[in-house]
Amino acid sequence: MGRNTGLPDALGHLRIATDTAPSAWPDDTGCGVLHIDMDAFFAAVELRTRQELVDKPVIVAGSGGRSVVLSANYPAREFGVRSAMPVAAARRLCPHAVYLTPTRGIYSEVSTAVMAVFAEFTPLVEPLSLDEAFLDVSGALRRLRTTPARIGAEIRARIAAEHGITCSVGIAPVKFAAKLASGMAKPDGMVVVPPGQVREFLHPLPVSALSGVGQRTNAALERAGLRTIADVAATPLARLRRVVGAAAGEHLHALANGDDPRPVEPDSPDKSLGAEQTFDVDQGDPDVLGRELHGLAQRVAATLRAKGLAGKTVVVKIRFADFTTITRSRSLPAITDVAHEIYACAQALLEANVGEGSLIRLLGVRVEGLTDRDGGQQLRLDADEPRWRDAELAADTARDRFGTSAVRPASLLRWSSTDRTRSGADHGETDTSR
Repeated sequence: MGRNTGLPDALGHLRIATDTAPSAWPDDTGCGVLHIDMDAFFAAVELRTRQELVDKPVIVAGSGGRSVVLSANYPAREFGVRSAMPVAAARRLCPHAVYLTPTRGIYSEVSTAVMAVFAEFTPLVEPLSLDEAFLDVSGALRRLRTTPARIGAEIRARIAAEHGITCSVGIAPVKFAAKLASGMAKPDGMVVVPPGQVREFLHPLPVSALSGVGQRTNAALERAGLRTIADVAATPLARLRRVVGAAAGEHLHALANGDDPRPVEPDSPDKSLGAEQTFDVDQGDPDVLGRELHGLAQRVAATLRAKGLAGKTVVVKIRFADFTTITRSRSLPAITDVAHEIYACAQALLEANVGEGSLIRLLGVRVEGLTDRDGGQQLRLDADEPRWRDAELAADTARDRFGTSAVRPASLLRWSSTDRTRSGADHGETDTSR
């Protein structure tokens, strides 16, 4: 989902009004990248069969006591409700909203159909999630005898007519600007950023709009007096490196000046695989946390093996009771798809970053730096790794044949399926980040 920062009044001419002729649209010559983002996707899909709720605040969320908001329609957003917000907080902001539980499977169905519409215009489609994607249409313009903005308008019309939901489209010469533009087009709009106006478009925006700027980087930039993208663009690269580090400084300086060389990559390989778990009750018992971490490592490793992948970096995500969230990572000596190794690394990271008495709301494990297991990178050759992998492969076979609960590590056998410390809204599916 795109970040909606709102289109500044001075840039209002970049928005395409629905009642204007194409001849009055902004010049989209050289704007080969489209970012298309469904509007309040999960809520919109649910409302297709609940038209009586369209004008009411609607929130899609799990039923567990510690669930978070999956999606909120725009009437609910007017009360401050946002995706990923705890349901308890959403209820305080909008107690009169209609709460719907997610309909399993339907979102993937609609997403697949929407992506198929994109593919009719260009083979260069890079999905970012179920509800958004980049398209490179530069090679399709001559074949279709059209323009980027006309393609965007036709896709919007097709999705509304065929699937009953709306989307917003950002059109620009580079991915970063296109993604920001789609956020500013929301809901159900389209914004074009001509090549000659990329800096004009970016510079009034706050530094938080830059890709990769989280709370910590934002605070560092603000301490240095850098509050807008224009400030970052005007800052000498050497100073920016001192403020946020060499790699981040170069990245932000390039983006602030409108430089984004990343191509649209269709079917880009998985960059990471992870799983996470929210607890029903904030948890501080090291044994419980360790068992949960072990279970997450098992899930991630099994998915890696199923996909023929292995990774080199283990990342642990920890959300404390006060909602402070940290991620910590460590690289392994060689790539792995073995749960035993992933767990050992994750446990070390957990112990190093959670003090005695700390209460934890959520734990996550992710493996990054993925590559094909047989793709040429050396695996570990010590005596233990093959034995652990053989045991886990045997467990995979048993689970495939007899079900997911057929084989579990002994340390997890004490973990009852009704254990009250776990969330009823388990994040369940191992997620793939792109």
